[in-house]
Amino acid sequence: MESKSVGVLGGGAWGTGLAQALANGGHKVQMWALEPEVKESVNNEHENKRYLPGYKLSENLTVSNDIIEVATDKEFIIIASPSLFLASTIRKITSVPNVADGSTIFAALTKGFVPSKDGPKLVLETIENTLPGIYKGNTVYVAGPSHAEEVAMGKLTGLVAASENPKNSIKVRELMRVPGLMVYSSLDVIGVQICSAAKNVIAVVYGAMDAIAEHSQVFGDNAESLLMAAGLNEIQTLGMAMGATHPETFTSISGVGDLDVTCKSKFGRNRRFGQDIIKSDILSKFKNLDDLIENIGKVGYLPEGAVACKYIHEICERKGIKLTICDGLFRVLNKEIRPLQLMTELMNYGDQSLS
Repeated sequence: MESKSVGVLGGGAWGTGLAQALANGGHKVQMWALEPEVKESVNNEHENKRYLPGYKLSENLTVSNDIIEVATDKEFIIIASPSLFLASTIRKITSVPNVADGSTIFAALTKGFVPSKDGPKLVLETIENTLPGIYKGNTVYVAGPSHAEEVAMGKLTGLVAASENPKNSIKVRELMRVPGLMVYSSLDVIGVQICSAAKNVIAVVYGAMDAIAEHSQVFGDNAESLLMAAGLNEIQTLGMAMGATHPETFTSISGVGDLDVTCKSKFGRNRRFGQDIIKSDILSKFKNLDDLIENIGKVGYLPEGAVACKYIHEICERKGIKLTICDGLFRVLNKEIRPLQLMTELMNYGDQSLS
């Protein structure tokens, strides 16, 4: 395999995990991180002690705090910035020569929706509207059941590389042909992005139900599987309303596969957040959902589902869609109802959720 030069924008867990897989596969990878301590720990000790502690990283992976340096002369740039900071991150590198002339291929790992004055936008839409015009329809979205910890360990992981440009999808797939990764191409850019964002919302509810089930005579494994099935239906309903092109997207690894691991894995931050809503009343720290998003750092980790929940609510209102689970979580996070009331509603309206 020919070694490629790769820049990764974002030094969080998922960005680090994929950067490690690529570096371990022989690519020369440079990662941009805001935090000086991430640079120091990765470059000197080959470990991201802040965001992915306990995992030894390849010497082919280095970190810089200079985003221009990381973007310059790279054949591929992989965006792993949180959705709230996505557009501002991209704007910093638009004048880099290999970006300005369109010679670098962009792929995105960012999950969720991006706020704008015209309503929530998808990740690739935001990226392509910020980059030079040559990138319209040419960026790639990468998603799948892929917790950073297992990717960093080299454990087998399946991903989807979705793009309107099939050649670029294949180029990203070939880049990621490294030990531990199996990557498949897709043309359903919207469907894959919706799966990646919405599954986090379902996982928060799953985590809450899981915590309640520890001391419940009502909820158990059967109820949790029912919730996952209903949640998958809601994801597909949202995806098709947003313009997804392939129904099988929702029954493949980017749909049911990613939903399953996000709900059930011990590494899942969204599942953990749902559990913390029940076990430690974490929502007592916040006035409502907007306050939670503005002060998300107080949580101690990033539950993407809380942010996505707000934007899915906005999209549903605009399109006249009723999603019982997603709407219920919105009302819980917005302090309109208590978590147990949501669970009662899900029992009463289960047939609707599964219809």
